[in-house]
Amino acid sequence: MRNLTYSRRKSSEKVFSIIFYFLTCNLWLWALYLPLVSAKKKELHIGGIFPINGTGGWQGGQACEPAAQMALLDVNNNKDLLSGYTLKLHWYDSECEPGRGAAVMYQLLYKDPVKVMLLAGCSTVCTTVAEAAKKWNLIVLCYGASSPALSNRQRFETLFRTHPSATVHNPTRIKLMQKFGWSRVAILQQAEEVFISTVEDLEERCKVAKIEIVTRQSFLTDPTEAVRNLKRQDARIVVGLFYVVAARRVLCEIFKQKLYGKAYVWFFIGWYEDKWYEFGLEDEGINCTKEEMRQAAEGHLTTEAVMWNQDNRTTISGMTEKDFRMRLHAELSKKGFDIDSGRLPEGYQEAPLAYDAVWALALAFNKTIEKLAEQGKKLEEFSYTNRGIRDEIYNALNTTSFLGVSGKTAFSEKGDRIALTQVEQMINGTYNLLGYYDTENLIMQWYNKEKWTSEKVPQDRTIEKTVLRKVSLSLFISMSTVAGVGIVWAILLILFTYTYRERNVIVLSHPVTNTLMLIGHALCFVSVFLVGLDGQFVSESMFTIMCTLRKWCLSIGFTLGYGAMFSKVWRVHRLTTKNKSATKHKIQPWKLYLLVATLVAIEVIYLTIWTLVDPLRRVVESFQPEFPDDLEEDIRIMPQLEHCESYHNNIWLGITYSFKGLLLIFGLFLAYETRSLKVRHINDSRLVAMSIYNVAVLCLITTPVTMIISSQQDASFAFVALAIIFSSMITMGLVYIPKVAEVIREGNERSDRSSAPDGGTTKEEEERYQKLLSENEQLQKILEQKEERLRQLRQKLEDKNAIRKLESGDDDGDPAAIKVDMVTTTEDSKTKDIASKGGMKNNNVEQIEVLETYYTEPSDSAIGHTPKLSVHTHTPTTTEFELSESYL
Repeated sequence: MRNLTYSRRKSSEKVFSIIFYFLTCNLWLWALYLPLVSAKKKELHIGGIFPINGTGGWQGGQACEPAAQMALLDVNNNKDLLSGYTLKLHWYDSECEPGRGAAVMYQLLYKDPVKVMLLAGCSTVCTTVAEAAKKWNLIVLCYGASSPALSNRQRFETLFRTHPSATVHNPTRIKLMQKFGWSRVAILQQAEEVFISTVEDLEERCKVAKIEIVTRQSFLTDPTEAVRNLKRQDARIVVGLFYVVAARRVLCEIFKQKLYGKAYVWFFIGWYEDKWYEFGLEDEGINCTKEEMRQAAEGHLTTEAVMWNQDNRTTISGMTEKDFRMRLHAELSKKGFDIDSGRLPEGYQEAPLAYDAVWALALAFNKTIEKLAEQGKKLEEFSYTNRGIRDEIYNALNTTSFLGVSGKTAFSEKGDRIALTQVEQMINGTYNLLGYYDTENLIMQWYNKEKWTSEKVPQDRTIEKTVLRKVSLSLFISMSTVAGVGIVWAILLILFTYTYRERNVIVLSHPVTNTLMLIGHALCFVSVFLVGLDGQFVSESMFTIMCTLRKWCLSIGFTLGYGAMFSKVWRVHRLTTKNKSATKHKIQPWKLYLLVATLVAIEVIYLTIWTLVDPLRRVVESFQPEFPDDLEEDIRIMPQLEHCESYHNNIWLGITYSFKGLLLIFGLFLAYETRSLKVRHINDSRLVAMSIYNVAVLCLITTPVTMIISSQQDASFAFVALAIIFSSMITMGLVYIPKVAEVIREGNERSDRSSAPDGGTTKEEEERYQKLLSENEQLQKILEQKEERLRQLRQKLEDKNAIRKLESGDDDGDPAAIKVDMVTTTEDSKTKDIASKGGMKNNNVEQIEVLETYYTEPSDSAIGHTPKLSVHTHTPTTTEFELSESYL
């Protein structure tokens, strides 16, 4: 038994000695291995500045420093990251004071070892540190700084931050404005540096997005007047940027000014605590009840940067957002914070940003090590004068992107954190999440949970509906129908003139001139269509073409119509001023045509110059706004009216009215001067004069009236159309109704009397005229025979006298010779008298009236017989004109 016991003891001692030997060997191996491992790992030193203590500012280092230490531990334990290197953090408390922050930065820089990068928090400290650190080629990574001023890359060349800038809200605000169709917004801000910088960035983004900022109001402590100005500017969508104390004052004033409800939308900052509008009302002297504040706050939107990962995905550290919270709570509990009671340290919301900041610099170092290895350099060779290594770290950090516990971590070209922002809306006193916006990928995740008071998206302004004032369709159709009838009538009268062009009633009224007049009136009728055409029939581009057609058509039509009548009255007046002999000739038609052609040529030249130099264009006249009867609709009607105008419209119209006005007045004068005259070869002169009265009076009345009522489209169109229609219809009726009636009375044969009551010829006069022509030809033949006979007799007498002189030798005092001479003289005088009275052919033969003709054939002997030829003629002393008792 004892041997057995001894044997067992020996065995135990042997096993123990083996184990001891094994442990001893391993301990020696570990003792030799650990120094070797430690010798291989190189340290990269980081300087940290955390605001933990102090009485003012942000003491976010209370939660951010433990989070950063957690990140260092996780990075150093990661075998795939910074192989052969370990990170070591050297930190100090800045108390969120810029001066102390600068002091601890110098302490970090001038105390070994060399710091490769700096971590800092608090906007004021980051501003001081980042502006100075570039002198040492140091990159500063801020985990808790939101000031927009830090986005100035020229001022802060080496600054990056994992805390989103206050301007990160602006892209989200712009996206929401575009989503809901708001293009007109107002800004209300507190006069603080952080809000001023944010507003400047918002203005730039609004300018790019073509969103109008109707007004920008600021205040220091009292927002009363600023909110009133918003109401005066009819602001509907307002972006508010102020601290929570000022926000309560603003909200109370919003209630007083009634700037809430279905017509208004307010944007507030999202980091206010829940029910912020109900706290401290009495202490802060706010003169609104909680119910009034709640009523004014209903429906407002908030934007807030997302600082915690929103999904439960595993991050780069291998933890989810919930895992990180648990570890952070454990670390904070070790530092004495009672997490279970709900007492969270300051900076708790920013703790994920500090954790991800360490991971960001570690990833950047990892990239830099690889880049430097390619160049044969090492990261531990960094010094405060080595700009090359700093640039490599800068480039690596600028391209860093990963999923951290704060969400997607990446940096913009300005060094700002690219982060998600969340949008919430207060509905029934509670904030409801509406969605997220990714400012990097420009993707919005929207849940369509928004709710509006009026069940529709509020408008960014009172909608101004532009209503184009148009000519009444019924009025346009009626006037166009009458004008169409006028065109048809003018065409029928032109055909009538051509068909009966050989009738005296048409011939003696100069049909070509009348045809030009009818063409002119037809063009005036066409202009009625063009005057009535507006936006309901033609497009904006076609309206300009229509303006030019209207101008040409009406101007040329007036010149042709009025000019043809003017030429007739002009010729009548000219004939009255000529001497009596000149009036015996026929009126030359080409003179009438020349006058009309001259007027038309002047008009064409003038219109061509106007069209080429200063063409008519579409001009819109706006009127005072009108409000609909339905007050539920936020609509304001803006009436507009189209006009045809050129840039120097008054000058061109002045020239037009001056020329045509003088022509009208001169035509009235000529018509008055010739009111009692009848011209045989212008048988409708008095009717033309009456037509000139009609046209001139209507034009002189219409022109000033249309200028006065030009803003009343229906009245203006009706007045112009009626003036054109009446003047043209009356003129055509006065000139052509008597002619048509006379042709109808004539039938297919020529009438016995002219239709014109003022100087036309009858059938008897025409027959008499033909008879006189034939008698005149006979008398000329007789006179030619008698002249030949007289010449023969005169030759015989001369021969006989010559013989007698030869026989007597002296012929003086011979009574026979004297008698022969007397007979010859008598014959010659009679012959001359006949020739002068009847032998000459008169151009105005219709005015010659032969009363009696007596002829006796003379004998062959010249002695004792006297040829008797007695031709009596009578020429009227009247001219072409016959005075009537009255013009009418």
